[in-house]
Amino acid sequence: DDIVHVEGSVDPARDIETINLELIFADMEMLERRIDRVTKMMKGDKSLSKEVDLLKALYSHLENGKTARSFERNEDEQKIISEVALISDKPVIYACNMGEDEIAQDVDSNKLYNVVKEIALEEGAGVIPVCAEIEAEIASLDRDEQKAFLEEIGLSESGLDRLISSCYSLLGLISY
Repeated sequence: DDIVHVEGSVDPARDIETINLELIFADMEMLERRIDRVTKMMKGDKSLSKEVDLLKALYSHLENGKTARSFERNEDEQKIISEVALISDKPVIYACNMGEDEIAQDVDSNKLYNVVKEIALEEGAGVIPVCAEIEAEIASLDRDEQKAFLEEIGLSESGLDRLISSCYSLLGLISY
């Protein structure tokens, strides 16, 4: 309730949609330039018509307000699309800022978190509950104090550690 929002209220579904639309518009610009360039190149190489058709289909998909990551494609098409480096084609993890009491108890009882979880499930995205207030406190402590603090509030690891682990997993990375 004490969060000031530009829209006047907290609505994660609306905010996710707004951000996705901004990313989609940026991707549409990228695709327009790529389609123009490949179309010009097609005059000398007719085999590029498949690429133009694919990029136009993807552009149409974006026009319908859908992200590039939700566009179905095969392996060959993936190679072509990955050359364009579309922002809305990147994997996503949503970090949900929650209150200190919610993080330490039952995050699943938070209705806004559940809204984000549902959206993430539909998109194949990750979602991590974090408490910025707790993270700020943890950052000011040394390693031993951090561990004791986390145990005291009933957490096994910080939100930052969970976020890092999720990022590694989403990107298929490992650390030694």
